[in-house]
Amino acid sequence: MRDRRRTDEHPARTEPPASLNAFALDNHRKFAGAVAAGWRAYDITSDKATGIGTWSDEEVFAYLTKGHAMGRGTAAGSMGEAVDHSLSQMDPTDIRALVTYLRSIPAVASSEPATIAPPAPASPKEGGAVADALGRKVFAQACVSCHSWTGISELSPLATISGSRAVNDPTATNVAQAVISGTRRLTPGAMSMPAFGSTYTDTEIAAVANYVTGRFGSAPSKLTAKDVAELRGQTAH
Repeated sequence: MRDRRRTDEHPARTEPPASLNAFALDNHRKFAGAVAAGWRAYDITSDKATGIGTWSDEEVFAYLTKGHAMGRGTAAGSMGEAVDHSLSQMDPTDIRALVTYLRSIPAVASSEPATIAPPAPASPKEGGAVADALGRKVFAQACVSCHSWTGISELSPLATISGSRAVNDPTATNVAQAVISGTRRLTPGAMSMPAFGSTYTDTEIAAVANYVTGRFGSAPSKLTAKDVAELRGQTAH
């Protein structure tokens, strides 16, 4: 005899919760920044405080084509790879179209600080983070010759860190990663930051990252050696 079981014996299919759809991505904040492969991608919406709303079109164009916008920051990590292997090879008119598109994205405020700190004093005895002996020691050994105590490089504008998003980010994610992995070379012969990941311990890298955000940023970070070890692991993958 044919099986005539009632259909209500089988549970009805249900849709997954909204939080599980699309891999839990919040599409309303998809341009407002996130951490990927151990590096922080910053807000690129038109928000004037935490996004690129105050950037000129030429600054956005320069960042996409060269990976550097003077006085704004330098692309590193996976964004640096995107510039080197993709964006820099595109037709300039296509990059202009991308700039236009980015301008059309509604402003979304992120958790990044809206305040950008001014240059630090010329003397290491003045300004922020003066009590951080270990961080100051590492900065004096490895960083000050290029970045100076003010954060404005006397060697190259590419080495100026004052005003950049990375040093004003209280998570210090990209500052620590730059110390660990170095930075990309923008053009042949141009300055680039070497990697210090094998030179300094996790404790020393945490200390110098905290010193940099405390001296040159709007809010000091509180990285620990454990945090640095986790960042190393993320970039290793």
